[in-house]
Amino acid sequence: MLNSLSFSNVPSNIFWRPKGMNEVVPASIGAGLILLTGIVSKADILDITSKISGASITIIATIVMAVILESFGFFYWAAARLTNLARGSGYRLYWYVQLLCFLMTLLFNNDGSILITTPILILLLRNLQLTLPQQIPYLLTGALTATASSAPIGVSNIVNLIGLQIVDMSLYMQTAMMFVPATLGLLFMSMLMFIVVKNKLPKKLPDIANEIEESYFDRNFHPLKRKKLSIETNKKRTKFMLKLLLFVFMIRLLMFVASYFAIPIWIVAVLGSITLLIWRWHHLRTNPVDILKKTPWHILIFAFSMYVIIYGLNNVGLTAFLVETLKPIVNQGLFYASFAMGGLVSLLSNIFNNHPALMVGTIALTDMGLDPITLKTIYLANIIGSDIGALLPPIGTLASLIWMYILRQHKIKIKWKDYLKVSLIVIPISTLVTLFFLYYWVQFVFS
Repeated sequence: MLNSLSFSNVPSNIFWRPKGMNEVVPASIGAGLILLTGIVSKADILDITSKISGASITIIATIVMAVILESFGFFYWAAARLTNLARGSGYRLYWYVQLLCFLMTLLFNNDGSILITTPILILLLRNLQLTLPQQIPYLLTGALTATASSAPIGVSNIVNLIGLQIVDMSLYMQTAMMFVPATLGLLFMSMLMFIVVKNKLPKKLPDIANEIEESYFDRNFHPLKRKKLSIETNKKRTKFMLKLLLFVFMIRLLMFVASYFAIPIWIVAVLGSITLLIWRWHHLRTNPVDILKKTPWHILIFAFSMYVIIYGLNNVGLTAFLVETLKPIVNQGLFYASFAMGGLVSLLSNIFNNHPALMVGTIALTDMGLDPITLKTIYLANIIGSDIGALLPPIGTLASLIWMYILRQHKIKIKWKDYLKVSLIVIPISTLVTLFFLYYWVQFVFS
């Protein structure tokens, strides 16, 4: 029987740090030193707070929804459904894994998607009794897709949400300009990954869907209730899970409606998570206090600290240097500007992390005196760099760091060389192709 796969096994610490140090510690120390020097003013602090509060609350609320799904046994249900849909084909399973990871990121966010999809895939692949070389292609390509899928809509990534406020761009406008080119780019990336990993995918799979469902009941219910619950599963479980997903989808749509009417989207996210908590309490009679322990509240402190650091670097001249260096390229036209900024943010993301990289790139854009459409388009090029281009090494995004930690927790060893064999081929090409799609889509829509 498999070990339980739960959000409670995923800690809040997501950066590599000495002796397991939480990433909030070095970020807070750096921010504290900058505040002590006076480089960041009180006005800057108020501006930072206004920018990060809504985005942080939105992301936390959506992660709470993901945690609640785990409570309902969604992992086991999804793993069983994937097995049924694959119908014994390892190739077909690959494409359903891609679809699952894409949809989970759209419904939640990239970090929440990794927290959901990685345990599902581990559960599924272990039940299929695949060898580690056969598991790696599914785990690796699924993680890349889940992380990169935050590009189509701004609400799928905390740093994207914060960036939207900096460039004064609504969630509605971001989706209108970005959803089509980013989704086409992700489809291209999935096709390219399939070509790269095809020879390592198993052609035939055993049928173990019922065993996965039974393992959920074995772990969570008294033996006297299992028979009744098993019957209920055949008739009602799928319908119940689809209702949950439909509710999350409706909350997502309401965020866009709220954005269109200039209503803070965090209000919709919080109301949605509260409603799910009440639903969970009514259905499972589970005290919602456990959610407090599983929710990554440190995101609020981390986001604030990172922004203090970025504002400090901005105030000492980093942004001015970037503006002076990049403005001649940007002035050559939208095509060159998109590729230059997208490439720069990709490079910075792979060296540092996509959060500070996108923050620096976006703040620099606002100081270049660009017209609104050009500013927004180049900002979206930055998003492609931070969400897709950042995936070259497995340390460029917070979501990929979470993914690596979950794998270590379950004693799954994926070496850097295994990761790079895929990413070195797929990521640069996919980033460039997506930037092309963005440029021509904007030309088509706004010409």
